[in-house]
Amino acid sequence: MEKERVILMGAAGRDFHNFNIHFRDNPKYNVVAFTATQIPNITERKYPKELSGKLYPDGIPIHPEEKLSELIKKYNIDKVVFSYSDVSHEYVMNKASLVNACGADFELLGVKNTMFKSKKPVITVCAVRTGCGKSQTSRKIVDLLKNKGLKVVAIRHPMPYGDLAKQAVQRFENYEDLEKHECTIEEMEEYEPYIERGLVVYSGVDYGKILREAEKEADIIVWDGGNNDTPFFEPDLHIVVTDPHRAGHETEYYPGETNFRMADVIVINKMDTAKPEDVEVILKNVKKMVSKAIVIKADSKITVDNSDKVKGKKVLVIEDGPTLTHGGMNFGAGVIAAQRLGCELVDPESFAVGSIRETLKKYPDLHNLVPAMGYGKKQMGELEKTINKTECEYVVVGTPIDIGRLLDVNKPTVRVNYELDEVGEPNLKSVLNKFLEKMK
Repeated sequence: MEKERVILMGAAGRDFHNFNIHFRDNPKYNVVAFTATQIPNITERKYPKELSGKLYPDGIPIHPEEKLSELIKKYNIDKVVFSYSDVSHEYVMNKASLVNACGADFELLGVKNTMFKSKKPVITVCAVRTGCGKSQTSRKIVDLLKNKGLKVVAIRHPMPYGDLAKQAVQRFENYEDLEKHECTIEEMEEYEPYIERGLVVYSGVDYGKILREAEKEADIIVWDGGNNDTPFFEPDLHIVVTDPHRAGHETEYYPGETNFRMADVIVINKMDTAKPEDVEVILKNVKKMVSKAIVIKADSKITVDNSDKVKGKKVLVIEDGPTLTHGGMNFGAGVIAAQRLGCELVDPESFAVGSIRETLKKYPDLHNLVPAMGYGKKQMGELEKTINKTECEYVVVGTPIDIGRLLDVNKPTVRVNYELDEVGEPNLKSVLNKFLEKMK
């Protein structure tokens, strides 16, 4: 029987996982190519032969998504599988229409075909959009579990932007591991908070192998999702974070709505800075679509190190990059903190260089802040130059890592911290107690 010719549309993450778990050793398919978007510098390379299996001894090429129509026609593609996250339902169907018009089928793989089953209990933390607060929720969960004497291992959604063969299985326990694996700013933002808590975190490309390694040293596994993607592992407890600043998006974005409908627990975060009517929108959608879920209400508690030093000062705010780009937010915790302290926010656009300048042009709704873009050494250098050129008295860092540790910044910095602060009952402690009792 002739094999189906397939292209996987991706962004260096979900696409590789879908290939590994569903297509790699499947003789029914011939995966001709990956296409890539969202992340810079990930096209015109190969998914390496070391990871692609015996059916693909030469590896698989990765092309820019802009070439999709051309590739479908050139290789007489039968099926295109959409494999990336945090895009509107309209966007997905626009891509489906393009693929169908070129003559190919368009497919979305379901969770049954894309989740590994673990031997250990798994708690998954996902979201309906990028930047809802997955990481602060995951941090609270691992702290609670650790306090019960459990050995917790976190596994993070992939961010393989370098040598894919070397990044197949990555284990992080200390800062030296971050240097060893040549992590980008985006990666360090996710791994450092676990390292600071004395925990091990895994990431990489081959999540079957990653899971087997993590199981060797874990009593319980916490999956810390990326963007609004669905879990790579079958959850025993599925926790989904929502954001009332983007109320209604839980029904409008892919695959965030899938997470929402799957949820055992819904966290409504950032209530302290949101409008009550927006919180009500989410509550109505919970009642309508996932009434079985437990609802946890929470604030995102924002504090600033050495806040007295920066009060009323002229500042440049650095915000989490993916929250502003993939997530569509035009501010973050850094802006909120600076405004509360009466700071004058500087617009960095006239000082920005290289890809940072291009990012600000691409996202014109971003004002008086810089997204912490750092997908490689060159972009990190451009971020450093932008910060150093900007005329201000202080830099307010609203990212989960200490920018001053990574970049040679010529101005004093203060860090913004944000932690999940639940309001009343139920809360994560009560939910986890019931879960652990049930798992005995």
